[in-house]
Amino acid sequence: MSIWEYANPVKFIRTTDRLLPWFSWAALSCLATGLIWGFFFTPDDFRQGSTVKIIYLHVPAALMAINAWLMMLVASLIWIVRRHHVSALAARAAAPVGAVMTVIALATGAIWGQPMWGTWWAWDPRLTSFLILFLFYLGYIALWSAIEDDDTAADLTSILCLVGSVFALLSRYAVLFWNQGLHQEATFSADKEQNIADVFWYPAVISMVGFALLFIALVFLRTQTEIRARRARALMARERTL
Repeated sequence: MSIWEYANPVKFIRTTDRLLPWFSWAALSCLATGLIWGFFFTPDDFRQGSTVKIIYLHVPAALMAINAWLMMLVASLIWIVRRHHVSALAARAAAPVGAVMTVIALATGAIWGQPMWGTWWAWDPRLTSFLILFLFYLGYIALWSAIEDDDTAADLTSILCLVGSVFALLSRYAVLFWNQGLHQEATFSADKEQNIADVFWYPAVISMVGFALLFIALVFLRTQTEIRARRARALMARERTL
């Protein structure tokens, strides 16, 4: 069996119909476990107090905001190289989900930053690149909506996705490039001395898994919707020509 078989819209819908309930329930279970455990059963931080618990929303949302764009990049490259419509529609489906994740990350980051930095916003390299990434999300969504021909829209949005990937990577690694920013170093690290304490680490990881599963479930659902919408537009166009 080849992965390219799922470029067939019918096979994609049939397969994701079977997978969607499993991903949805797994996402719900992980989110409920991680967030309830994190917010209600972990101690306050000795420096940040209860504010640190925003980590269970902020870090997973930020991670998925970046990875959603990278998923769109892969799907866009598949479209450019192999011209599989499902990949282009999957990228389109992922964009609003990624944009919402970016908003959650920006909002929770502001709430977290205000008591820590004394300001809701700072033109920190990582924050700035993250804001630009959000603007790219909006531009990507708007470009899809502004062009009637789906293939042309897929071509142009794929190019935009390639450009926006620079800011997705900057959002992830800006702390390593610019040490003078206000933003803290990476919360999760392979270095045990820099990593957060286990009491915060376990529920945070479960929350991240929940966000990832939720993203996959939403992309499956929205891609199905995009496939059906494209099919409906094609049928309407055919009827007008008859």
